[in-house]
Amino acid sequence: MNLFTPIKLREMELKNRIVLSPMQQYSAKNGVPGNWHLVHLGSRAVGGAALILTECTAVSQEGLATLSDVGIWNDEQKNAWKNIVDFVHEQDAKIGMQLWHSGGKGNLKHPNERMKPLTKEEGAWTVKSSSAHDFNGVLAEELTVAEIQELKIKFVEGALRAVDAGFDTVELHAGHGYLFHQFYSAVINKRNDEYGGSFHNRIRFLVETVQDVRKAIPESMPLLVRISAVDYIESEEGWTLENSIALAEILKENGVDFITASGGGFTNVSKDLVYPGYQIPFSKAIKEQTGILTGAVGMITEAKQANEIIVNSDADLVVIAREHLRDPYFAIHSAKELEIETEIPWQYKRAF
Repeated sequence: MNLFTPIKLREMELKNRIVLSPMQQYSAKNGVPGNWHLVHLGSRAVGGAALILTECTAVSQEGLATLSDVGIWNDEQKNAWKNIVDFVHEQDAKIGMQLWHSGGKGNLKHPNERMKPLTKEEGAWTVKSSSAHDFNGVLAEELTVAEIQELKIKFVEGALRAVDAGFDTVELHAGHGYLFHQFYSAVINKRNDEYGGSFHNRIRFLVETVQDVRKAIPESMPLLVRISAVDYIESEEGWTLENSIALAEILKENGVDFITASGGGFTNVSKDLVYPGYQIPFSKAIKEQTGILTGAVGMITEAKQANEIIVNSDADLVVIAREHLRDPYFAIHSAKELEIETEIPWQYKRAF
């Protein structure tokens, strides 16, 4: 078994173990993906990645972080995504949509404007979270239970639109300080109802959404979830790897097929904790303790490094982010470096 050994998640078969990690491009208008997204995602499929994951895709307009994020709350967006899906499929790759709601981490300007809070004149909206909280100058209100129920429906509707657009899988983004994470981490969640307090209450929103999405999508379609395995916060309220293992077991019981184990989201990670492969122990521990398939992330930049993750069974897939920005053809170049045969688009074979 190596980086180019095929793997099957339900009925979705991947030709290798390389995944394009979701990375926001801040290039959409009204949530609609355009030519930039077609080229960005399509070129990584041309480059040999087996699974292409979209950037965070908002299930409602209020779920955006910035006004330049992509969405899946209407049919115009769905139809635009379909063109991208079709191109990725033509490259013998699979594609998944990452469904997302930013929660209290919304209402921000474009990164070129340093992601400062939007003003009312610029289109600011009321952001909501598990509890009232100040997210770096953006004040979030607490969601009501009725609003939580409505959000679960939004995730299901987004998943169904993704199915209609031809996506092979969907992933719930439940990490990086966004809405689901704002519920399961006690750092943010200060509720005293059925969605706050105990561990099982804090994970309830995510688990119930998983249950609803699992029922809605085809049985043959795998369901993925990305979590922050740790908060990187030294506090009794901080989310821990042990919490993540317990959550992963429950998600697996409710039909989740795969977990990407990332980390952080509420604070900057100390530089001395960041090194090549620094989050691989999370995927390894969750895989070993629960038996669920996992994805490794965190400064994975080299072919040998990625291959060793698979050979050593530290994870089942390697989810490559920034290195894919530097090298859209990471998969093809990795196969050459590892001296493993892989398919190359016929249009490019003269170069190899």
